[in-house]
Amino acid sequence: MTPQPPNERAQHCDAHTDEATMPIPRTLIDTLDANPADNDAPGVGELPVSVWTTAQTSPANQRKGRYVAGTTAHPAKMLPAVAAHAIEHYTRPGELVFDPMAGAGTTLVEALHAGRRALAVEYEPHWAAIAQANLELARERGHNADAQVVHGDARQLPHLLPAEYHGQAALVVTSPPYGPSTHGRVATASTDSADGKVHKYYHRYGNTLDRGNLANVGHHRLLSGFTRILAGAANILRPGGHVAITVRPWREHAELIDLPSQIIACGHAAGLEPVERCVALLARVANDTLIARGSFFQRDFIRKQREQGLPLHLITHEDVVILRRSLTLDGAAGLGEGRESGRS
Repeated sequence: MTPQPPNERAQHCDAHTDEATMPIPRTLIDTLDANPADNDAPGVGELPVSVWTTAQTSPANQRKGRYVAGTTAHPAKMLPAVAAHAIEHYTRPGELVFDPMAGAGTTLVEALHAGRRALAVEYEPHWAAIAQANLELARERGHNADAQVVHGDARQLPHLLPAEYHGQAALVVTSPPYGPSTHGRVATASTDSADGKVHKYYHRYGNTLDRGNLANVGHHRLLSGFTRILAGAANILRPGGHVAITVRPWREHAELIDLPSQIIACGHAAGLEPVERCVALLARVANDTLIARGSFFQRDFIRKQREQGLPLHLITHEDVVILRRSLTLDGAAGLGEGRESGRS
């Protein structure tokens, strides 16, 4: 089975993808660089926190037998245990889980293994096909709940998905693209490289010349586009449904970009209520310490920064921002449609 193409209206909208990344007023985008506790979101600075022990086994072991081989090439795969934890705690068997930026399909697979229905949208044709292959593998293993992969631009959700899905999802699980901050995998002289140097591969999303891909645009346009996606996803959520977003900060020229706080502000701008900011461990808990699972490039970066006098440490967790759609029917759903029709 191949991924379902977008309908004609969505194809028309895709021709204006670049315009669609800027539906949010510039003054609001500028505020996303600030701590969201300074914004209008009530209680954002006092969100409850919990720790998810999601790396007791390695990522390879978590995916073994459940994902096709091509999955490992994705530059920013979600840890399966993170998706599984969110699905277990925010949904019940038979409920619908949605991922508007599905990548290789981790949310789909973990939803089916947990006995939930699943719906996913993926922008890049290659990864939509890989997500579909992972979906078929789950079905071969006996997980036959209703599930679908749609190929299209998640910024066009109001036009991309049938009306039957509106207000149906109990949970949205997703992650923004990290673009140039991804590390990928390593090739050395003993493998693919003949010059004796260490090289990256599988560290870029699709075609880097595709400016419609949020992984290839600037920081503010990424935030703007992601806000639009959240507003559309709010229409898919049922009242009281949750959104779980895995996200981590990154550094540009040694300066920390607090992307988790900015994503909370994006959710607030999309009409969603922030309710938790959790810690999903990327390191194994062993007695009284954490065993980091850093990649070669993470370790190399830390070593070089320490040599320059900057006392950095390996990343051992990522944030999981939990948002919720209002219980009232005229909350976030109406906002998503309003932003679609009121860009001017």
